[in-house]
Amino acid sequence: MPACFPARRGGIRSAVRRQQDSRVHTAHRPFPLPRTPWVMGQSWLDLLFAHWPVPQAALRQLVPDSVPIDTFDGTAWIAVTPFEVVGAHPRALPPLPGVSRFPELNVRTYTTIGGRPGIWFFSLDAASAAAVIAARLTYHLPYRHASMAISRAGGRIGYRSRARSVTATLVASYEPVGPPSTPAPGTLEHFLTERYCLYTLDARRRLRRADIHHRPWSLQPARAELAENTMTEPLGIQLPADGPLLHFAARQDVLIWPLQIVPAEDR
Repeated sequence: MPACFPARRGGIRSAVRRQQDSRVHTAHRPFPLPRTPWVMGQSWLDLLFAHWPVPQAALRQLVPDSVPIDTFDGTAWIAVTPFEVVGAHPRALPPLPGVSRFPELNVRTYTTIGGRPGIWFFSLDAASAAAVIAARLTYHLPYRHASMAISRAGGRIGYRSRARSVTATLVASYEPVGPPSTPAPGTLEHFLTERYCLYTLDARRRLRRADIHHRPWSLQPARAELAENTMTEPLGIQLPADGPLLHFAARQDVLIWPLQIVPAEDR
């Protein structure tokens, strides 16, 4: 299965420049940028947010007790988010051919620790075996190698992913169906997307956090056909029969900081 077809918006140099330029946009952040240097840049293209409401109790058994589960009006949420990574590179190196561009597919929920809203990942599938190994070693995240393909026809995205190690498949097509807008604070869309760190446990079960930075999300309403979606089956999560809440983001340019142990006063 081919990894992907050519993206439409800019090249490698443009991605790197936009990643670094994102640092001048900070007023929207709920907490300051780290004072330490960032270590990784990435750009994300053609991202679909597919969100389902789920009972908090259904997620509680899957998330460590030290990690609270965020809710909006009493409801927890789980997301399946397919996209394409381009221009991925460590700070000290330019993006390298063969490892800087690949499809990625995440399953996630949300947490706030020490006043910092963030993301808790259940799985991260990627077509790049090198990216999977590097992310597992450096960020202790549950990355999996997957067979993946992206196709593009006009404004519609075709996406296929099959994890190699477990039964987790997504076959989908999606497209934006309205104008872009920035989520307003206090809205569900803002709660689900405007998060500037990730949380994980290291090999010693210590809670760690990595800061991320990007411009505010520009979201469009979306339409999607999910022909096959078993991404939550390895978790034992049965998604609601009702369709998901859908949003599309054409692009996001991102900087990522190294993992840090969450201070005791934040836990």
